[in-house]
Amino acid sequence: MQHLNTQLCLFLLLLSLGGSQAQKPGYKVQVQSRVKVQEGLCVLVPCSFSYPSQEAGLDSSQAHGYWFINGTNTNTGEPVASTNPARRVQAWTQGRFQLVGDPQRNNCTLLIKDAQRDDQRRYFFRVEKGEKLKYNFLVDMFWLEVTDLTQPDIFIPETLEPGQTVTIRCRIHGVSEHCPAPSISWSGPALSSTESRPQTSFLSAISLTPRPSDHGTQLTCRAAFRRGLTVQNTVQLSVACAPRDLEITIFRDKAQEAQGNTTCMDVRKGQFLRLLCTAAGRPPPTLTWVLGNGVLLRSNATHPGTLGLDLPRVKVRDAGRYTCQAENRLGSQHRALDLSVQYPPEALTVTASQGNSTELEIHRNGSSLHVLQGQSLRLVCVTHSHPPATLSWARGSQTLNPPWPAEPGVLELPVVEAEHEGEFTCRAQNPLGDLHISLSLSVHYEGSISAAFSKGVGVGIGATTLLFLCLIVLIVKMLRKSQPQAETCRTQVSRRSTILDYINVNPKARAPNLKGKPSSPPRTTSPGNGSPEPRKNEKATLSCPEPISPTQGPDPETCPEELHYAALNFSRPLETPRPRDPEENYAEIHFHRRSPKL
Repeated sequence: MQHLNTQLCLFLLLLSLGGSQAQKPGYKVQVQSRVKVQEGLCVLVPCSFSYPSQEAGLDSSQAHGYWFINGTNTNTGEPVASTNPARRVQAWTQGRFQLVGDPQRNNCTLLIKDAQRDDQRRYFFRVEKGEKLKYNFLVDMFWLEVTDLTQPDIFIPETLEPGQTVTIRCRIHGVSEHCPAPSISWSGPALSSTESRPQTSFLSAISLTPRPSDHGTQLTCRAAFRRGLTVQNTVQLSVACAPRDLEITIFRDKAQEAQGNTTCMDVRKGQFLRLLCTAAGRPPPTLTWVLGNGVLLRSNATHPGTLGLDLPRVKVRDAGRYTCQAENRLGSQHRALDLSVQYPPEALTVTASQGNSTELEIHRNGSSLHVLQGQSLRLVCVTHSHPPATLSWARGSQTLNPPWPAEPGVLELPVVEAEHEGEFTCRAQNPLGDLHISLSLSVHYEGSISAAFSKGVGVGIGATTLLFLCLIVLIVKMLRKSQPQAETCRTQVSRRSTILDYINVNPKARAPNLKGKPSSPPRTTSPGNGSPEPRKNEKATLSCPEPISPTQGPDPETCPEELHYAALNFSRPLETPRPRDPEENYAEIHFHRRSPKL
């Protein structure tokens, strides 16, 4: 019984193949294994076949071709398309499936129009020629896939240059040229009425000259098929333009605030500050942060149109004009922000000028300043702060009003007096804080020296005087000891001394009270007996006869006494400063007794 069932199944299979066996050698069909078509559209399935020439022999009858759904009995079932007018086709495919190829020329091309979802099946080709050639190509079949309707493709440049004409194309893809062409139309505010007219084609092209105002507008391509089926695609125009909408957003201590119309802002020293610059433009502009004339930061290609500048802890040197510049090939735009850094007074110094002397700069609190009485004194107080600090001078606890309000940090004392001694304080103050520096003013008198200095000078003068006196006494003693007592008196005088030696003197002419003995030593007149007249008026007059010739003998009558020699010596002391009073001069006369032998 089982053997009979197997034979029955084999018989039914052969019957469904229409008498053909499995693919025979020499029989071949060339067709795509998978064909896609959008719902409602058409598709052309190219196909060709071949078979052994001896199969048809000399049969001159017309060859016919058929396309069947896989599993259809080719003897009893209806094909979906046929070139045999005598053969009926499926009702739901009639007029939509067309075998446009010529089987007589081994062409089995199939055209499918207005594809439906139910058309998604597997199909095979059958050829018949006379009574001898009847063959089903069951090995090489194709699968028809019906997909959703897709939008047409629009080809347009990414960025349109204003004023430059471009060509824009719209193509309906997935449709064979053998299919009926749809009606394509364009719409959009950038188009003229002529360009909006519909065209029956699979490809439509229009010319467009964009304007800057066309940026952001829409352009639509619409395709209308039979039975009211339409598809469309819309693009947004991107027209190139110079940078615009430049904005600076400020983040102060993480709090966000827009710049708006603000052109300047104040920030505290040490605060966190972030300046974010954004700008629009096509192509996206390159952004640059500039401080003064120096470039601080420049944007890169990965983040065009946005550039942030961070100042983690604002410093005094960060103050200045910050400019964000946006630039592309069509132009540039910039925006500036003046940044002012506020901080309390710092680096307070006082510069002191005494008369025409050099300036002295004071940095340390509690410094001392010494000034001579009668001199002028100018004190200039300087500090760094923002907003500018108010400077004031105080003496002790009393605030001094400056004579020049335009220079509140200047204190002038034209003539320093003793009552100016004391502590002077300069104070700098602004809304953020205050700072002060004090100095102690000490006044000294002209001609007076400090106690220590005067004592030192007195001691020095006294010691010097005492030393000179000791030296003089020592020298005098040494000179007296070196002179022999029995030495003949030879007076040593200076170069400028006047010497009168060996003058004959008449003993009778001596004064009566002057008794000189031959053996007595010479006497020196005391200084108190000297003449008070100046030396230049000195004269010595001695009465004596004419000297005797050496050849003559002594005359007892004429000179009864012995002849004596007298030496008159006018000694001039060493040059010393002339005293104011008249100088007293002394004359020293030495009498020497002449030897009898002479």
